[in-house]
Amino acid sequence: MAGAAAALVPSLSLAGPAAAQSSGSGVLLPNARFEPVCTPTDPALAELSGLAVLDGKTYGIGDSGTDDAVVVLDGSCAVTGTVPVPVDPYDIEDMGVGPDGRLWLADTGDNLRARSTVALIALDPASGDGQLHRLTYPDGPHDAEALLMQRDGVPLIVTKEVLVANGVYRLAGGVSVDGLASPGPTTLERVGELRIGPTTTPGGPVPVGGSTLVTGGAVSADGTVAALRTYTDVYLFSAPDGDLARALTTTTPVRVALPNQPQGEAIAFTPGGDLLAGSESAGGPLPPLQVLPGAVDLTRNESWSGGSVLLSASTGEPAASDTTEASDGAGPDDGAAQWSTPVLLGGALVAGLATFGLVWRRSRPRRH
Repeated sequence: MAGAAAALVPSLSLAGPAAAQSSGSGVLLPNARFEPVCTPTDPALAELSGLAVLDGKTYGIGDSGTDDAVVVLDGSCAVTGTVPVPVDPYDIEDMGVGPDGRLWLADTGDNLRARSTVALIALDPASGDGQLHRLTYPDGPHDAEALLMQRDGVPLIVTKEVLVANGVYRLAGGVSVDGLASPGPTTLERVGELRIGPTTTPGGPVPVGGSTLVTGGAVSADGTVAALRTYTDVYLFSAPDGDLARALTTTTPVRVALPNQPQGEAIAFTPGGDLLAGSESAGGPLPPLQVLPGAVDLTRNESWSGGSVLLSASTGEPAASDTTEASDGAGPDDGAAQWSTPVLLGGALVAGLATFGLVWRRSRPRRH
């Protein structure tokens, strides 16, 4: 799949610093474009929720109800193999690659905010061996669809919140997956938060408000760029030192609009730095997988990367300060990213109600 992406996408042309546009949600790069790669047709991908690229293979998994196996995709998006998930998951929502060379499945879906534990599931796709690692939040249940596997082995979970800031959580004490108990539970700790403001990019099942909901995450092969997606946009965070938690909570990302997808949740970097994005079918035909060529390089223009551009909460324009203001009691690992703007509250409220309606369709009583 990674090879297919490289073969099918054209070279990306950016107009330079003038192409960056400030808005209430990151710094928009209007000339950066996703391109279609191939279109999956296998019913196992009807609820595609996670993508990952490992050892030259592209893996995909669906969420609740279709998350009993990871599938292997070729360059035409055909399913060429399956790897059974070694436990009965509740609701897998994302997938990443750990420094240990295994796939890590984020069994973190909790639309009803009712689970006493969530889980990470380690899976060796070659042998099929795996382990269950239960986790608990320190502040009650959360729904989460984004997993970021840092290069030091410390996983980050970014929650999917309506009307409030998205939480960023890691294993308590910054423990890596090498020291993760099985079956656990292991306590998580909140290391910060971020807010994503609404955009006008079309797409997703929730008008306007869907642009604020975090539905997936990915980390570049070298661990220096994190991507978070919503139903409509991708946000790229630069972390040259590999500290993704700090990047998420204290820096301004660049934003690239996604093609209109019915319910986009899956995202993954290729080894070459391109970014794949996929979507559920939402009851219709599956849409094509898309690729953003050179996604990693988009964060490296000094005029818009890192913390160089901060946005005013009132205007969405670049603010005078070049540092973020931490929330009360915040330290280096407990900041609140200030790059979004709390506008269109009514639209976000509608999003919350619509999301609540989706809850009942997608939730089911499964247990490990």
